[in-house]
Amino acid sequence: MNPLVIAATMARRGMLAPNLPHRLVGQLTSLATWGMSLVGEVRQAALGAPQRIAVIDQARGATTYAELFDRGMRAAVALRSQGVEPGHRIGLMARNHVGAVEVMVGASALGVDLVLVNTGLAGEQLGLVLAQQEIDLLVHDEEFAAIVDVLVDGPKTLSESAFAAAVDALPVGTSVDRPEPAGRTIILTSGTTGVPKGAARRTPKGVGALVSMIDRIPLHVGDRILIAAPIFHTWGYAALQLSFGMSATVILRRRFDPRDVVEVLEGERVQAMFAVPVMLQRMIEQLPADPGGTVRRPSLRVVATSGSAYPSGFTTRFMDEYGDVLYNLYGSTEASWICIATPSDLRRHPDTAGTPPLGTVVRLLDADGAEVPDGETGRIFCGNEMVFEGYTSGGSKEFIDGMVSTGDMGHRADGLYFIDGRDDDMVISGGENVYPSEVEGLLVAHPAVREVSVVGVPDPDFGQRLAAFIALEPGAELSADDVRDLVRSQRARHCVPREVVFLDELPRNTTGKILTRELKARFA
Repeated sequence: MNPLVIAATMARRGMLAPNLPHRLVGQLTSLATWGMSLVGEVRQAALGAPQRIAVIDQARGATTYAELFDRGMRAAVALRSQGVEPGHRIGLMARNHVGAVEVMVGASALGVDLVLVNTGLAGEQLGLVLAQQEIDLLVHDEEFAAIVDVLVDGPKTLSESAFAAAVDALPVGTSVDRPEPAGRTIILTSGTTGVPKGAARRTPKGVGALVSMIDRIPLHVGDRILIAAPIFHTWGYAALQLSFGMSATVILRRRFDPRDVVEVLEGERVQAMFAVPVMLQRMIEQLPADPGGTVRRPSLRVVATSGSAYPSGFTTRFMDEYGDVLYNLYGSTEASWICIATPSDLRRHPDTAGTPPLGTVVRLLDADGAEVPDGETGRIFCGNEMVFEGYTSGGSKEFIDGMVSTGDMGHRADGLYFIDGRDDDMVISGGENVYPSEVEGLLVAHPAVREVSVVGVPDPDFGQRLAAFIALEPGAELSADDVRDLVRSQRARHCVPREVVFLDELPRNTTGKILTRELKARFA
């Protein structure tokens, strides 16, 4: 990345603002020593603005950067007292709160691998993940004690209160030396089609990754940022890294509630919010629209989302009420970010994935690895400095010329990228190819439809057939024949779903992704 571009972006976002000489020297020395790891970011922020609020927690209130760095260092020593050393692997099963952040910073400071465990896992699946990831110690919130305690032959466990007590017992100023090599953060894949896999997340070597994001998403130093996305998720963890890199004030809530979020946005003077798309959908569904059509959040400058696709047209609906503040990132656990759609992109084409940010290369390739022309669908490959190092199980994704396969199909038009569906979601019915997303986009535009998922299911005559699962708006009526007639009137015959199932709501995981495996299981 061009050094002049890096410098210009950092200046534009307030990262090169003057500071006291000793603090500036301390920040630069810290970054040179600790790098852009989580503990490195917190340490440089603590040196540059020690009394700035780092985290506002629903239960514990405000924690300054100086306090967060100190407690992170003590957390590292507390982990070591449990027999954890560099090279070991710990798990964290926690919601969004400052205690979870302290564990993350402590793991980063100690140089151990940190596995962020999905809070929606339970029973056999949780046991499989803990075993597959070879976790030596699991730190968990109190609410998961009953789930964790029944595990057979599981790792050593420690509740959040026990861990906090161990940190509290250590004297202020307790510290550890910089680890060599640094530990890794392991993000679990969504597991929508099977057992989640662990993807090792690289630690950025410089500020390039940070600059890549803030060049497109206008965060500023010292912003007040609400992270509603789960911090065990790729997007929530990325939001934490971006926030600490910008010495921002992070606001956390353990659980997402639409009304609570609106109160926080107004009461805490929030400038930026990180969320997953289904959260914005719930906000719009459950809260009345602003009758005057004016922006209700004058301080809100950025709403950054990622994790799943929006229903067709929703982005425009959201911005009509909240203003042109929506930035939607298309990414994956393996490739990190791929494209970002800005408000102006979404106004032009509400369903676009946007364009690649600085330092990211995207290619659309055919089955032979050749690029496809604009307008044609191809396999999406991506390259940047945050591409994963492989699954912890030893497997990987397909790579071509250093670029990783996203597993998605897409096309480029009008200078923007669009996602057409998963490459393994394409349904071949009677010899005809159809992507379910094409049918979903048509159905979700119907005023009676709240949400929809279309999948391919086995068929003895045609190989596969389409099944549409639909949740209706409260009080709305729609029949299976209505659905088929709608698709038949606007799409080819092979796009018409032969099965139409109405549900109260579609099954989702904790990050809002629809669990298609549960839907397909109905026709297994």
